[in-house]
Amino acid sequence: MRRYAIRRLLIAIPVLFVVTIFAAFLVRLAPGDAVVQAAAEANAAISEEQKDAIRRELGLDRPFLVQYGDWVAGVFVGDFGHSLSQGGPPVSETIKKAIPISLEMAIIALLISLLIALPIGIWSAIRQDTVGDYTGRIFAIAGLSVPDFIIGTMIILFGAVWFHWTPPLTYVSFRDDPVTNLQMMITPALILGFRLSAITMRMLRSSMLEVLRQDYVRTAWAKGLRERVVVVRHAMKNAFIPVITIIGGQAGFLIGGVAITESIFNLPGIGRTMITAIRQRDIPVIQTILFFFAGAIVLINLLVDLSYAWLDPRIRYE
Repeated sequence: MRRYAIRRLLIAIPVLFVVTIFAAFLVRLAPGDAVVQAAAEANAAISEEQKDAIRRELGLDRPFLVQYGDWVAGVFVGDFGHSLSQGGPPVSETIKKAIPISLEMAIIALLISLLIALPIGIWSAIRQDTVGDYTGRIFAIAGLSVPDFIIGTMIILFGAVWFHWTPPLTYVSFRDDPVTNLQMMITPALILGFRLSAITMRMLRSSMLEVLRQDYVRTAWAKGLRERVVVVRHAMKNAFIPVITIIGGQAGFLIGGVAITESIFNLPGIGRTMITAIRQRDIPVIQTILFFFAGAIVLINLLVDLSYAWLDPRIRYE
């Protein structure tokens, strides 16, 4: 297993840099650059000579491969460059501020998703075609049908109009005020967790139904074992293998794929930071965010693969 993990990590290195170079190339294909965008946002009239001078100062006049090579060289020493936005703060400082916000919301949303999906999914499987099963399936279809950003917009709009209530929209860190921070996080986390729980619940139900029809489970029933013992000891571990794959994908999505939700609830997380960087053509920030995002996806997928051997001892990594 150790060799397998090391091999996967080594393979991940070229993947990370392919992702970043591809993203940097695509950003440069879009019309304009950081200088043009900054001038447009400031509504300032700048001559072409002034723009060229700013580009030389920022190093944007150099060839693409030279700029990318400098960024890669900095990565190896922990220097991700400086933002091209006003003030030019270090990219590492921007990332350090954004990652904890997205990570906190991801953890809360994933916990909510599991707390909803696991009991409903298991109950729907062991009570197939009952009222509880149909209720759970309706719940799952509802969660899959309505996009999370629609739910978020409706909560803010109807909450303000009907109940004169809106969730806190000015971000406060957990360290400064834990109560206000959780009040701000719980609503988007509930929305995301509700939608993700629908996917997990359907997968768990299908997987549990398949496992419950296996011969070894029927043998356990025939021995007269209690239902809880059959479900927990004999069925759940094998049924969890495809579910773990789904959960791993959801964890990666939550870290960097909820930019719209972060924008609706005014959370300065990694997704919203990424949107701002794309709008401003801030290439160092874009490259660094994608580098960390791809690294998180690789690590999560590796942990998911390694968990298979714990769930099913028959699985071996060579």
